[in-house]
Amino acid sequence: MREFYKKASFVFVGGFTQGLGMGMFLFPHAIPSGGAGGIAVLFHYFFQINMGLALWIVNFSMLLLAIKYLGNSSTLWTMVAMTVTSMSVYFFQNILDITLGNTWIDLILGSLFLGLGIGLLLREGVSNGGVGVIALIFANTRGILPGKTLLWLNGIIFVIIAFIVRWEIIIQALISQWLATKMVDRVFKSRRYR
Repeated sequence: MREFYKKASFVFVGGFTQGLGMGMFLFPHAIPSGGAGGIAVLFHYFFQINMGLALWIVNFSMLLLAIKYLGNSSTLWTMVAMTVTSMSVYFFQNILDITLGNTWIDLILGSLFLGLGIGLLLREGVSNGGVGVIALIFANTRGILPGKTLLWLNGIIFVIIAFIVRWEIIIQALISQWLATKMVDRVFKSRRYR
């Protein structure tokens, strides 16, 4: 039972911290936080699907992969993490609504919080949803640090969005991903020493 509460604490803190980075620092400047959001933007752009529904479709698809490759327990914890993250984003965007106002400072802080939250989740064997599922599968099956996989997948998605939708935020999104994935790998590596 002690292990359950320990894991639940890390999942809650990871989801909350990820939501803090997105909702308080990145989203107010329209900086995408990852590939699932980017794919949802493309679904919306091409098929006029509501962003919330498009994001749900992407995350649900990734959950099917999680069930197949990561197991039921990891999938349930991923659903918990995605719920905590969504609630945290809502809280920081609609209830607290504080930003520093400087895009670059917010980008750095948001990326570090995002990476810390994702790293805590992945370290517990829990995906943050979206392409984090693929990163966790590669980490578990191939021994590749999840941050590297996230950086490549998200980078490719951001470049596609830049070509199709708009170029303005691509540099900020890539810098954010680089910072966040460096933090992800740093936190993920710490699991070997727990």
